[in-house]
Amino acid sequence: MDFDVIVIGSGPAGYVAAIKASQLGMRVACVEKDPTLGGTCLNVGCIPSKALLKSSHLYHEMSVQAELHGIEVGSLSYSLEKMMQRKNSVINKFTKGIDYLFKKNKITTLSGRATFVDPHTIMVGEKKVSAKNFIIATGSVPASLPFLPIDEEHIVTSTGALRLKSVPKRLVVIGAGVIGLELGSVYGRLGSEVTVVEYFDRILPEFDETVSKVAEKVFKRQGFTFRLGARVTKAEKGKVYLDQEVIEADTILVAIGRKPYSEGLGLEKIGVTLDARGYISIDSAFRTTHPHIYAIGDVACPPMLAHKGSKEAEVVAELIAGHINTVNYLAVPNVVYTDPEIASVGLTEQKAKELAIPYKTSQFPFAANSRQGTVSHDPDGFVKVLMNTDTQKIIGMHIIGPSASDLIMEGVIAIENNLPMSAILHANHAHPTFSEAVHEAILGLTKEGFIHI
Repeated sequence: MDFDVIVIGSGPAGYVAAIKASQLGMRVACVEKDPTLGGTCLNVGCIPSKALLKSSHLYHEMSVQAELHGIEVGSLSYSLEKMMQRKNSVINKFTKGIDYLFKKNKITTLSGRATFVDPHTIMVGEKKVSAKNFIIATGSVPASLPFLPIDEEHIVTSTGALRLKSVPKRLVVIGAGVIGLELGSVYGRLGSEVTVVEYFDRILPEFDETVSKVAEKVFKRQGFTFRLGARVTKAEKGKVYLDQEVIEADTILVAIGRKPYSEGLGLEKIGVTLDARGYISIDSAFRTTHPHIYAIGDVACPPMLAHKGSKEAEVVAELIAGHINTVNYLAVPNVVYTDPEIASVGLTEQKAKELAIPYKTSQFPFAANSRQGTVSHDPDGFVKVLMNTDTQKIIGMHIIGPSASDLIMEGVIAIENNLPMSAILHANHAHPTFSEAVHEAILGLTKEGFIHI
């Protein structure tokens, strides 16, 4: 065999799997069809969107809050072209970083599309290579519908939205999930009139309902218009058709989710099957119908999150090396990098009810947090925690507010390690910090209750 492990795909699942397998002493190669390493996340997903969110946030803050802080900025303008250049430089830095890590860990990069010839052999271009084990980490692509004709100019996916040459006057976003709200925020801050169309009756339908309601209120205050419980029947250049309404648009962003990408791998030749939703069928150890062929990340199972794929990558590499490891999916956080940030881990209140788990909730507002008072007067936002009343253990945490993406880690660590609420309760949280809001939310679960409200 040429290699112990061949990883197909170099996104957050693929490149982490390759590095971890190499660190565990295996001979590793990674196949990538695109010109640069890093997959969707690094090239046209997580990283470029966060770069644009930062640039647009700075402009928006200076526009609306500078005066509140005694800062006189005079005439303020922006250059979308320069924002895009900065975004591209960030991408370039990180793709080169992965290339460096591959060389450091003696990982062979194979450029081209991988197609299985037999269960132990693939073709990459004209080259035939073999391995004892394969890890398929080909990720996902934007989902669309036949009546949403994507041209990546007027009707765009997230990929096209990250490359717009001008800020649209009217932006219609189809889908009120993470991608739609983040990219809607980028262009809303830069002057777009943003209308979000959502089939469900609330935004962020996968999040806790209390978070969704407050988030909708906040986004409306930021200028978003929502059409909830609305069905798109057709879209064409300049128009989005709903059941009983036509919305004019300069740019239409289709953000209805993503679908697993397994095309061209030749899986049917070797008997690797897909489930009804298009994911590669795997068992609890990520093995396909062939025990030496694994699948991880977006192509294998939801949720489609980069860090979830990276965690699976570490676990699979260790399983191949003969170690024992698992992924606790209840402890996988989900984050929306809007302003305010939104983060969630564990069970929502609705899910706890469905599972008939006895629980208690506590919700502490950031309005009563001293650090929040020094940086913003936004009246909304909170930390919400769920505790199993039988075990006293944290089973869910939901945050909308400043630094939610970092604060959620207290909940992640508690759930991952099956900790009681006292683990956070007795930890001394620095003052003044946003983390005190997490502590106060935990205090709300006790008989004595909150201190600062």
